[in-house]
Amino acid sequence: MALNHATRRHGIGRRLHARSAAVATGVLITGLLATPSHAQHGTDASSGPSTGAATGTVARTVGDARFEPGPCPKTPEPIAVLKGARCGTLAVPENRAKPDSRRIKLGVAIVAAAAEKPKPDPIVWLAGGPGDDAVGEAKMAIDGGLNRDRDVIFMSQRGTYSADPALTCPNVDEFNARVIGLVYDAPSTGRAHVDATRVCRDKLAGTGADLSAYNDTESAADYADLRTALGLKEWNLFGISYGTHLALTYMRLHPEGLRSVGIDGILPPSKAGSATAWSSFREGADSLFKACAERPVCNRRYPNLKATFERLVRDLEAKPVTTTVTVQGQPKPVKVVLDGGALVTWMATATHAAPGVPRSLDDLAHGKPQRIAQQWAGWRLAPQAIGSASHGLAYGVFCSEWTPYETEAQALKGGEDTYPSFPRSVLAQAPQLTFLRPDCEAWNVPAAPRSIRDVTRSDIPTLALSGGWDAQTGADNGPYVARTLSRATVVTVPYEPHVVFATSKCGQEITISFFDTPTAPNTGCLKGLEPPAFETGP
Repeated sequence: MALNHATRRHGIGRRLHARSAAVATGVLITGLLATPSHAQHGTDASSGPSTGAATGTVARTVGDARFEPGPCPKTPEPIAVLKGARCGTLAVPENRAKPDSRRIKLGVAIVAAAAEKPKPDPIVWLAGGPGDDAVGEAKMAIDGGLNRDRDVIFMSQRGTYSADPALTCPNVDEFNARVIGLVYDAPSTGRAHVDATRVCRDKLAGTGADLSAYNDTESAADYADLRTALGLKEWNLFGISYGTHLALTYMRLHPEGLRSVGIDGILPPSKAGSATAWSSFREGADSLFKACAERPVCNRRYPNLKATFERLVRDLEAKPVTTTVTVQGQPKPVKVVLDGGALVTWMATATHAAPGVPRSLDDLAHGKPQRIAQQWAGWRLAPQAIGSASHGLAYGVFCSEWTPYETEAQALKGGEDTYPSFPRSVLAQAPQLTFLRPDCEAWNVPAAPRSIRDVTRSDIPTLALSGGWDAQTGADNGPYVARTLSRATVVTVPYEPHVVFATSKCGQEITISFFDTPTAPNTGCLKGLEPPAFETGP
């Protein structure tokens, strides 16, 4: 999901792109207005040729929101596609329910269309997570051709890396990195995890942040304010992973001005939570195992892969395995402990490296845990996993919109119904949502109105895009949301993991064609797609 609450790719984000697989739904702290050396200042619209209708270069106040041209938002690493972008900040109330609420600033970058005569309705990119920064995902969007003939707008969701304030907590990310050497499901690990969460919360609350104001309702209003502040009559949305959760909320609360909506790696607000995490995990993992079984070479070398995986989860939970591996960037070998919960969470993201999964599981079954341990450690120890994601936004969504509307018994039953043979200690921690309920008790924000769980009913043309191997937000979520979206096109791209746009040329072609003709995207590239060749070891 780029959810990735405890491991972050990551995604309830992901990414989905390489960073997604590496990060742990975490948090950081940074100033918004510091301009990195590569950042470009916004260009006045009168100083150059027109690049479409996204007039993000003129100061404009609409209601309580104000757009101010300025430097491009800071990003963890330089992003070349932002050079020349028109940039600035959107100032909005932190809590619209409080008349005396302070104002916060959200970074905005508008990348011009590649076409000489761009279409007048831009695309706005909604990032995953919750807690990922849209501006930091600009390369993925532009490399995928999303700006072929439309400007693409990137705005940092409230609390994220290029927003002010940025509700990030490196201490949680650092703890998630240390988890590789702990028993993942152990109560002691859970207590330490919640302690890190509580330290994060106290730090952010101590800065004056209203933690109850970081949620989908406020974020959707931020984007609605951005459209009017930029003077746009109409635009399109494209959300990935958690961004689909926000897109569906936006469609329900602010349908005006929406020409079309693309959602990729779908997480419906009406059923988000631990039970759905289990069913999505099984759908994606089983689809990968089935593909191996249908390839003669893979099936001969790794028969009964599904049964092997489920047995390994049980065996490792009963007797965790400890090993030592070398990880790029680490000066010394690192200790890694694999129990059943760690293997499940590894598998949720490992579909991004699907060709190697059968061999890795077979190695583990034969007493060689190093391949999985090295991936597990590498993802969590990646430098970009520290301090780049907003825990303030992540917990704001999880703890006000999810846990209040799913009991502990319902969450456990979701796991038991999906994997009845798994030990209770594994089932108590849904994939990538480890220790979520005690974390939310520590976060202590009020529940959102029950309407936050309402299904979205709309006749806005919608592309519901999924990957057949998505073990984070299963492909079944596409038909589910389409039941109440009368002009939805449901597309599943086989043999692809979470967030098809990030990994599939076909997915990119379908997405771009959708924005050209929202009621009839071209899906011809699906014909003849075959699974990749799986690795086979000695």
